[in-house]
Amino acid sequence: MSDTKTSELHLSDQALGAVMMALQKSLMEQSDIVPVLKSFKFIDSDGDLVVLNPPIVKFSHEDMEVLDSANQEDA
Repeated sequence: MSDTKTSELHLSDQALGAVMMALQKSLMEQSDIVPVLKSFKFIDSDGDLVVLNPPIVKFSHEDMEVLDSANQEDA
């Protein structure tokens, strides 16, 4: 057994946002979220994990029309 000291790390707000964006992207594209999560590259920033390569979510004009329509119905 090694004497390696382990330290506790937490997700930063940025990393949590990256996870949420990955979820949103997978829902919109009806795709598997696992490859996106496995591709995340992390760094330790004072005990918080930061994602170096967060996913990019792109909206089309049609997506925006659907969102606008849903928002108007909720109002």
